Amino acid sequence: MATVAFHTLGCKVNFYDTEAIWQLFKREGYEQVDFESTADVYVINTCTVTNTGDKKSRQMIRRAVRRNPEAVIAVTGCYAQTSPAEIMAIPGVDLVIGTQDRDKIMTYVNQLNGERQPINAVRNIMKTRSFEELDVPDFADRTRAFLKIQEGCNNFCTFCIIPWSRGLMRSREPESVVRQARMLVEAGYQEIVLTGIHTGGYGEDMEDYSLAKLLWDLDQVEGLKRIRISSIEASQITDEVLEVLQKSDKMCRHLHIPLQAGDDEVLKRMRRKYTTEEFAAKIEHIHRIMPGVAITTDVIVGFPGETEEMFRNGYRFMERMGFSEMHVFPYSKRTGTPAARMEDQVDEEVKNTRVHELIDLSERMQLAYAQKFVGTVLEVIPERDYKGQPGAGLLMGYTDNYIQLVFEGKEEWIGQVCRVKVTEAGVNECRGELVEQPTGSLTVQGSKARQSSGGKASETIPGQAAKAIV
Repeated sequence: MATVAFHTLGCKVNFYDTEAIWQLFKREGYEQVDFESTADVYVINTCTVTNTGDKKSRQMIRRAVRRNPEAVIAVTGCYAQTSPAEIMAIPGVDLVIGTQDRDKIMTYVNQLNGERQPINAVRNIMKTRSFEELDVPDFADRTRAFLKIQEGCNNFCTFCIIPWSRGLMRSREPESVVRQARMLVEAGYQEIVLTGIHTGGYGEDMEDYSLAKLLWDLDQVEGLKRIRISSIEASQITDEVLEVLQKSDKMCRHLHIPLQAGDDEVLKRMRRKYTTEEFAAKIEHIHRIMPGVAITTDVIVGFPGETEEMFRNGYRFMERMGFSEMHVFPYSKRTGTPAARMEDQVDEEVKNTRVHELIDLSERMQLAYAQKFVGTVLEVIPERDYKGQPGAGLLMGYTDNYIQLVFEGKEEWIGQVCRVKVTEAGVNECRGELVEQPTGSLTVQGSKARQSSGGKASETIPGQAAKAIV
């Protein structure tokens, strides 16, 4: 049997795309093996969000070539899209395919098995206007299914290369989204995470349809317990979206809303489309209509021109917002973006000091948020044995408001809704005790027997919907 191995760098969208590509190989009878094993085909799904992403991508390509010089080496993803010639120049690369036309990958691989002539299949992504349909019917993660609803971004923030690697905004047809949601529910999933490069922009390229309408349509999917939005910009949380959040009992009390900077001057230089006061007004409104909501965020530290005073403004603003968690990134130059050409780049040591200050703040806010729920009973869908220790009698899962809870339970409860009382608050995890065990036995098809496609994310996309905290 022919074998294929995957390595995925970058964001959750890349991991989704790898799973979709694996489905294509699976249909042709391939077996998936570990990336460190000898395989007939290696697929490296690359990241280009930072210069480091490019470098790590090249390292993984060379590692695959060394592992089996006879294998077909296929390179896809964002770095493949922006720099195909650079990748084609690496000895041993057979196929470069970018962030579109992945549905043709088997045609190219079969062609290469017959005649080993390297293929550069990358086209201009800026001309693409339609969503590439790639279904993922099951995942290695047993309880949360990711459902990609859109591709591309029209924002052109000054720090970000992603519109050039993913193209402009394009939404998936609503019928296709709902159909796949039903398939996932039939496969045993109770929680669906809506994801994309700029998820909250779903529907902006459609007539008479919107993210709010999609959420209502998904609300009607029988058997679906939870709908989570991976990331959404403050400006995209319209009154219609707020209405769904307020009225649908399937919407999770958790929103990931990227802030990026808490100072208006820095936001302007980043070309973000809001002020701190506009952001604050939206957050305060969400808290009013969704009591207990968890709001997580992304922050970039040390953006070019960020003075000590601007940083202090931002610190105070984040404290005022009371986020339940922040993902903090030092600004990293990305060649080809306006921010990389800006003068007054911030010193690395200064950046590092500021990052640590914000991580400390994040941990304090995370603990304060969790403490509010000590003594309350929350619904948890356990997704794995605690720290991967089967037989230890401990399960770990997330509540709808994104508290990670560890409690005593049986392995067969994984993927089912358990009612758990929070007994102890912690920074990254809380402890709880079961008050009501799940009824029935629901398992997710295919996920237990199969490997995940490519390990842990090694790069993230600050400010993009793709970089979800979930």
